[in-house]
Amino acid sequence: MKQNFTVRQGALDGVEVFLSVARHRSFRRAAAELGVTPSAVSQTVRVLEARIGTALFIRTTRSVGLTEAGERFLSHAKPAFDELVAASEVARGFGQRPTGLLRLSVPRAVVPILLEPLIASFCEAYPEVEVEIAASKELVDLAKEGFDAGIRLGQFVDVDMVAIPLTPPLRLVVVGSPGYFAVRSRPGHTDDLRQHACLRWRRSSGALALWSFNDGGQAIEIAVSGPLIANDFPTMLGAAIEGMGLAQLPEPMTAEGVRAKRLVQVLEPFAPVIPGVFLYYPGRRQIMPKLRAFIDHVKSRTAGHGKVPGTG
Repeated sequence: MKQNFTVRQGALDGVEVFLSVARHRSFRRAAAELGVTPSAVSQTVRVLEARIGTALFIRTTRSVGLTEAGERFLSHAKPAFDELVAASEVARGFGQRPTGLLRLSVPRAVVPILLEPLIASFCEAYPEVEVEIAASKELVDLAKEGFDAGIRLGQFVDVDMVAIPLTPPLRLVVVGSPGYFAVRSRPGHTDDLRQHACLRWRRSSGALALWSFNDGGQAIEIAVSGPLIANDFPTMLGAAIEGMGLAQLPEPMTAEGVRAKRLVQVLEPFAPVIPGVFLYYPGRRQIMPKLRAFIDHVKSRTAGHGKVPGTG
C-alpha cells in the first residue's frame, strides 16, 4: 500500500545563514554579507536550532563558536549546500544558452530526406548542443519518453502540439518499377488497382492503411491487396524498386528513384495532397534554449522557399 507522504516545508531554511555565520564566526559580518540585519540573522539561526532541536553556536559577547553539533552539521551541510549551488548554476546555464542533449523522435524515412542537411548545419552553428535522433514508426508521447520534439506527417500530429512546417504540402504518389510494368499494364484509373499487387503499410495502431486518392475533387479511400505488408515507408520503397508491386508514398521519397528511372509514377491525376512534414513539440510556456535554437534554425532554413534543401 502506498504510504502518505508530505513534503516538509522549509527543510533548507536558514542553512545559508548558518554557513555564513560559521564561516565568519560573526553574526554581524554574516549579516553584512547577506545584506540583512544582524537581528534577522540571529532570529534565523534560532529558528534553525529550534527545528533541529539543538544549539549550533556558542555565543559570547566577544566571539561566536560552533558547538559539537554545529561542527557536525557544518561538515555535512557545507558540501551539500555547495552541490545545490553548483546544480543551480548548471540548470541556469541550460536555461540561458543552447546547450545539452536535444532529443528528436522521427520516422526513419525523413532522416536522409529532411534531417541530414538540417542537423549538419545546426550542429555546426551550435557546438554545445548534442542531437539524438530516435528513428521510430511509433507515435511516441514526447513528454513521457523524454523527447524535446518530434517530426511527423501533418495528419499524425496531435492538435494540442505546436507544429512548424518543414515542407510544403506533399502529394501521395503511386509508383512501380519498370520491371514490374514490363509484365503488367499501367493502371489508368483507381479501379484498375484490383488487378495489381499493392504494397501495404501497417500503422502503429495495427490497422492496415487504405490508399487515398482525389477523384475529381472528391477524396476516396481504397482497400488494396498485395504480397507485402510493411510498417515503414523505406521498406515499401525498396520493395517497389525491386518490382514486388506498387507503392503509395510521399512524393519526396520517390523523387530520386523516378529521376534515376528505377521507378515510374502512375495515376498522377488522382494523387491526393497531404499537409506535409512538421516539426512539433508540446506547447510549453517556456521552451529550453536548445529547442528554441533548433526551431529558429528550422525556420531560417525553410524561409522563403517553403521546404528544406534535399526534399526534391
